[in-house]
Amino acid sequence: MRYLVLSDIHGNLDALDAVLAALPGSRYDQVLVLGDLVGYGPDPNGVVDRIRALAPVAAIRGNHDKVAAGLEDGESFNTVARSAVEWTVEALSPEHRAYLAGLPAGPVLVDDVLEICHGSTFDEDAYVFDEIDALRALESARRPVCLFGHTHVALIFDRSEEAIEIAAGPGDTDGVHLTFAPGHRYLINPGSVGQPRDGDPRAAAALVDTSPGTVELCRVSYDVEEAQRKTRLAGLPEMLARRLALGR
Repeated sequence: MRYLVLSDIHGNLDALDAVLAALPGSRYDQVLVLGDLVGYGPDPNGVVDRIRALAPVAAIRGNHDKVAAGLEDGESFNTVARSAVEWTVEALSPEHRAYLAGLPAGPVLVDDVLEICHGSTFDEDAYVFDEIDALRALESARRPVCLFGHTHVALIFDRSEEAIEIAAGPGDTDGVHLTFAPGHRYLINPGSVGQPRDGDPRAAAALVDTSPGTVELCRVSYDVEEAQRKTRLAGLPEMLARRLALGR
């Protein structure tokens, strides 16, 4: 089965549309969404519409989705994130808010090979940045390959019987193509569609093929200036517009 993997879209419809144009349906069979459809960006309703139209075989919530849907209060958010999610709450229609509220918590088992989570397998809001975090997540994983998001950094952790190592990223991950090795387990972050934070402002996504067992990390250029214009026009914090051009 071939999957298009999307994570951390964060209301950035321009980035999402660019990814969907660059990675058309002929390249995958199903879509997986790893959470945080909204927050930060100016098009939360449009993003939810696009995702619903894709009919993902599995989609889970992120921490911004939970707050925007009224499931949590966002006390743990910093000032910029809290301001953005408060704007998002007002911007979302009742229908779109209900969709976000109905997204399940991760981890979710997809098939015999894959499971997905937003933060980690042991805590949907935990961050996985390094090998120690990855090892803990893999110890509680129930499938050989786990896809995660939350950090906005494209990254592949590879665990063999001897060690765990970073097989790709952080940094230049465009076009990385990895074949799963027998007996190995993998923790893969496709990166963020709408708010990359690995120094590359291009939208990030991944293609996973469970037979023969491969993952490709992809970067897609989009109209950053238009996304910045929309962000400013919406009255969202200026920092959120500026960071789109930096990938930070």
